[in-house]
Amino acid sequence: MKTLMKILTFAALTAVSTFAIAAEGPVTKSESVMVNLSTADLALDYYVAVTTKGESAGVEQLFAENFIQKIQSSNVQTYERKALIKSLKKQKGEILNCKVIMKIVEKSTDYMIAKITLKFQHFSMTDLVTLAYEAGSWKVSESIHSY
Repeated sequence: MKTLMKILTFAALTAVSTFAIAAEGPVTKSESVMVNLSTADLALDYYVAVTTKGESAGVEQLFAENFIQKIQSSNVQTYERKALIKSLKKQKGEILNCKVIMKIVEKSTDYMIAKITLKFQHFSMTDLVTLAYEAGSWKVSESIHSY
């Protein structure tokens, strides 16, 4: 009799738990991860983590809708927000073997320009990043790479 009561109690608790979880509804990916971009410094640090340490959670929040990236080399390449986010998500978990040097070039209440230098063993890459404060958070609006 005690065993039967334990089984019925377990079944009832399992059913109640299942219905409670189902009542909350599905969690979308955008709801599950919120990145703190409340300051320019946090947004810049997260940008560096995304581009050099393979972070990808909440990456959509980081880039402004009108984001553009230019890569200056023998021929100039331009990427828009959607293409860059897709590329960064594919690089999830990939860590670059480089030293990161960040310098704030200019900062005000609603924008910041930073120079990020990635020093690899045989070359360096410079990234000029513009961040803007919009809709209550900081977002990367432009990135210009040069090698």
